[in-house]
Amino acid sequence: MRKEFPDNFLWGGALSGCQAEGAYNLDGKTMTIPEVMRFDDKIDRKVTNQMNITMEMIQGAKADADTAFYPKRRGIDFYHNFKEDLTLMAEMGFQVFRYSIAWARVFPNGDEKDPNPKALQFYDELVDTCIQLGMQPLITISHFDMPLVLIEKYGGWYNRELVDLYVNYCNVLFQHFKGRIKYWIPFNEINMSVKAGAKTLGIINEGQDNYEEMIFQGLHHQFVAASIVTKLAHEIDPDNKVGSMVAYFTTYPHTCKPEDAIAMQKDDQMKNLFFLDVLNKGAYLYYAKTYFKDRGICLKMQQLDLQLIKENPADFIGISYYNSMISAGDDSQLELTAGNVHSVYKNPFLPANEWGWQIDPVGLRYTLNHIYDRYQKPIFILENSSGFYDKLNEDKTVNDPYRIEFLRQHIEQMELAIEDGVEVAGYTMWGPIDMISSSTSEMSKRYGFIYVDQDDYGNGTKRRYKKDSFYWYKKVIETNGAIL
Repeated sequence: MRKEFPDNFLWGGALSGCQAEGAYNLDGKTMTIPEVMRFDDKIDRKVTNQMNITMEMIQGAKADADTAFYPKRRGIDFYHNFKEDLTLMAEMGFQVFRYSIAWARVFPNGDEKDPNPKALQFYDELVDTCIQLGMQPLITISHFDMPLVLIEKYGGWYNRELVDLYVNYCNVLFQHFKGRIKYWIPFNEINMSVKAGAKTLGIINEGQDNYEEMIFQGLHHQFVAASIVTKLAHEIDPDNKVGSMVAYFTTYPHTCKPEDAIAMQKDDQMKNLFFLDVLNKGAYLYYAKTYFKDRGICLKMQQLDLQLIKENPADFIGISYYNSMISAGDDSQLELTAGNVHSVYKNPFLPANEWGWQIDPVGLRYTLNHIYDRYQKPIFILENSSGFYDKLNEDKTVNDPYRIEFLRQHIEQMELAIEDGVEVAGYTMWGPIDMISSSTSEMSKRYGFIYVDQDDYGNGTKRRYKKDSFYWYKKVIETNGAIL
């Protein structure tokens, strides 16, 4: 028996609509960036591949009605199966369920005066089902599903007009779900913008000389929008809690050489801390200003922007944690491997999964301490897991001890961080039911406790089956982490 987690600790899981929902063209919804990302079964999955999305590619994909090679158009049809799927999650004992609402479903043209009633009806049913099953909904407002209409009409978040459109979108959600949804994340993994500008900001890289400046300008607009909607959420319902979220790229120096330590510090600053500092400390700190100056980046700001950001910090910090990396002053001798959006240098002390992502449970404890020391705010682990190949046995079971061991090791380190004094509010394991991979658009890369009988091309019965890990996680929640 282990020491239990705090009594108010929230256990659950997280999905994104753009990977699970499907129904990409039903009930008024318009297309998003994930639905033009074509599945390539020939890429090397041991190297992180970032698809360069162009306007030509978007237009070609829009004209193609295929769903086999555009898997996020079908997802796992959560749109029609959410009640069954949520019932399975409730059977595991979930206390919180993280999901995302699709902007392109609520406002199909991006800038309408009134929301799509069919979208609100769907999300009403989803949220009410969560609550009836004893799960608190934790909602991501924008999760890598940039509406194409906002790219085509406005040029994405590079255009300041998106601030007002987004605030209107959030206002509809806050008003409509008042009293039913308490936890909100304005932007999923906001730091992914630097590597995935199309998915997060709708800013298309077509060789512009100032593309990096465009990305940071779009990010500034998102920072302003996050501050405005945090203030708005508190005004509409004082019980609302609005969090910041990054994918934390934990990094270590390659050696004890001072140059490697400096490289690590700079990587941590501009891959992680910059985003959390703006959203939680409410300022662009010295190192960010130096970074902009060195690269000739000049951001356009309105008079009250910095005041808004300063006066409306996030209530809590959300992170996703998948893998760690190393930093070096001289990286010429280091070998690359795949990671979460970033390819990273191999750490010889760490094992890796079948996609090359390095497995580092102790890094989670290190990261939680590092973040809490800097911000002194509750931390919510919003994503943590690893993709694996699973086999559905003839008796419709799945034996996945590798998944259980991965999660056990990370939860043990989370518990140690809590014993260190870190305030960890909850844990929503990523992908409790198999869905389409965000990075590779494949189905074979499975995260879930629940197996979905569907292959990379959409073939299969789509039926759901419980894996061994389903019963393990149920016991973890039943005992509040005492039995792992």
